[in-house]
Amino acid sequence: MNSAAFKETDIRPDHLMQGQAERYASDLRRLLEHKKDFVKVACPACGSDNCREAFRKYELTYMVCSACETMYLTPRPTPEMLETYYATSENYSYWNKYIFPASEETRRQKLFVPRATRIIEIARRHGVHMGTLLEVGAGFGTFCQEMIRTRAFEQVIAVEPTPDLARSCRERNLEVIERPIEQVELSGRKIDVIVSFEVIEHLFAPADFIEKCGRFLSKDGLLVLTCPNVKGFDIQILQSLSSAVDSQHLNYFHPLSLTRLVESSGFEMLEIQTPGQLDAELVRKSALAGQIDLSNQPFLQSVLIDNWDRAGKKFQQFLADNLLSSHMWLAARKAKGGE
Repeated sequence: MNSAAFKETDIRPDHLMQGQAERYASDLRRLLEHKKDFVKVACPACGSDNCREAFRKYELTYMVCSACETMYLTPRPTPEMLETYYATSENYSYWNKYIFPASEETRRQKLFVPRATRIIEIARRHGVHMGTLLEVGAGFGTFCQEMIRTRAFEQVIAVEPTPDLARSCRERNLEVIERPIEQVELSGRKIDVIVSFEVIEHLFAPADFIEKCGRFLSKDGLLVLTCPNVKGFDIQILQSLSSAVDSQHLNYFHPLSLTRLVESSGFEMLEIQTPGQLDAELVRKSALAGQIDLSNQPFLQSVLIDNWDRAGKKFQQFLADNLLSSHMWLAARKAKGGE
């Protein structure tokens, strides 16, 4: 994916991010008004109640499972609170109105074209029938558009519960289902491939989501998920300072725990990758801003600061190649014998 290498500012334009931060803060304030009604949950990957505190951020507590080392938010908003949060979010409305349009062409070329290519390659590599693809959390609709342009699938369906984003999808003439996937019924239609990019970390009950996907998939159907990898470089180094750690992200899996979850939900794990491109840049940016101190970590000081132009890209590639990036992809097949 070197041809699609990009910087953070390519997809999050600096001049728009202050406005985004203000709207995110407004959403967070409204969410925290209901904090007393948040509910405690067990580990979303293995179900264990044995956990330890990792840190606190935004008045929220992030715990690490002692059994499988998944990090998760508990107590957390109820499903009803989350549905209201996304339906009324100022932040998502701002992304839809300003950030996505301003960065769309860059996102298309550097994110969605490679993403579509990767999905097609995975499907072909595992001999999956390419009839109908469904994207859960279609956002602005760019990925679905790109998949239609490839003509690799006979049909593409977008599931997007956030009203402003669903409207943007419809304006692109996409077939849109405007509700959470857990509330969707497909009237017997079977899906060959379900993809969901950066969604599972937002969900109250990830296991329910995966099991619902399994019911929609045809025999040997393919599920592809992407999400943060809590054992990836930028999250491990930055911890609560990582941009991946926010109030909307409830679940922080890693390759082993996400594999465990999908396998326990009726899937056969096919492959897992961490093809992230921003870990090193994000940690470097935090160091240059004085948010973290690398003076007692001479190796990172050398790679990320002193020799950045020579070593930065190579270091990021090392992270990506060794399951050490904080951006994770998992592909799984519906297990044989499933309905």
